[in-house]
Amino acid sequence: MTSTDIKNALKKGRPPNVVQLFPNSRALIVSGKVIDRAMLEKKNAIAMAANGRSSFVIRGVLRAAQKANAAIIIEIARSEGGMNAYCPISMWNLARMVDAYCNEMNITIPVAIHTDHYVIKNNIDHQTAKTEIPSLFDAGVTSIAVDASHLPDDDNLLTNIDLNSLIPKWAGLETEVGEIKGKSGLSSKEEALFLIQGLNAHNIFPEWIALNNGSVHGIEENDSGIQVALTAQIHEALAPYSISGAQHGTSGNSSQRLREIADKTRTTKANVATALQMVSWGVDVNDDGNACLNEKGHPVKKPDVGVLDSTWAAMIAYAESNNIKKNDFKKLNLPFENTLLAQPKAVRDRMVAAVEDFAYNMIVNVFQAGDTADNAIEIINQAQSYDIGTKAMQIESSEQWTPEKIRERAKLLSTDKGVDGNFDD
Repeated sequence: MTSTDIKNALKKGRPPNVVQLFPNSRALIVSGKVIDRAMLEKKNAIAMAANGRSSFVIRGVLRAAQKANAAIIIEIARSEGGMNAYCPISMWNLARMVDAYCNEMNITIPVAIHTDHYVIKNNIDHQTAKTEIPSLFDAGVTSIAVDASHLPDDDNLLTNIDLNSLIPKWAGLETEVGEIKGKSGLSSKEEALFLIQGLNAHNIFPEWIALNNGSVHGIEENDSGIQVALTAQIHEALAPYSISGAQHGTSGNSSQRLREIADKTRTTKANVATALQMVSWGVDVNDDGNACLNEKGHPVKKPDVGVLDSTWAAMIAYAESNNIKKNDFKKLNLPFENTLLAQPKAVRDRMVAAVEDFAYNMIVNVFQAGDTADNAIEIINQAQSYDIGTKAMQIESSEQWTPEKIRERAKLLSTDKGVDGNFDD
């Protein structure tokens, strides 16, 4: 892409909320729709959706994407950056941080700002969403995942329908069926079709659907991981609705398995959280993206890599005194943010560089998304707009998907929701 192409994309491709917030910015913050469409244009490519749990992760991923000339998504989930956050990055400051870093580091690739796992488990969550979701777009979000998968199938669908009017039509949209809980309660094509057909009948066309296809959040406890064949089967059943897949829980899956997801399914978005966090700290991470653990079950830090060894000792001591286990090391982000920022510049730089190296390899050699920035910029310039429209069209009858008929249809579904528990990311 030429500088003229990029300048034109900056003029036309930034959504109105982004323009209003950052009127003088040179950061190409775009709708999630653009990122999805860029991956489809390249074929067999997946956008890294990096959970920006710290400034080190955000900086490193942006640098990696620029180096790879790849369109990218930076995201934060409601559990990570909502009212009960365990990260210093929030759903409301993420766009501002990304915009600032893009301008500071001369990042020119397209970036979407995604609120991941906006979880709705009950009526209180539902009512909160009616004010909170608009506030996210006021804060520069350009894409959102409405995750009501914790609810029964009919409530999941009806919640998505009810809240959709709060989401700008130009914005990227993700929906979810089946909680992310490993091999328990695997999603079925019947459940996925129920959700997507019901949305289609109401003129709602998500970019992505997330499934419980065997993945977990955090450190993988076993080697079962993502079930590629199941994912492909469900994506094929959904093909008439032109929806892409969103892959959650990539940590714990080998590079080979993730490349299979790119090659054999319709996935265009893959969340990467735990691995990037661990890499920034200097933790030894294997090819599966899992932290190597010592005899106490603590992640093993490599010497003279990542955070200062003295800082790591303090983090371990804090984890032990607060009974924080390996999958909850994410809860160290908030209490240690200022400690990490106060380290010597050389240490902070090596933290960012470690993320950059890890993310670049994943973007180019695993997710096969190199040079997708060109696709995204071309898509914007062809549309001459931040709003590139929908991939799908309505093919289901709204008369067959009234609330009453949705309730009746749900009774006919044969589903296994798996074990009970708290499966927030």
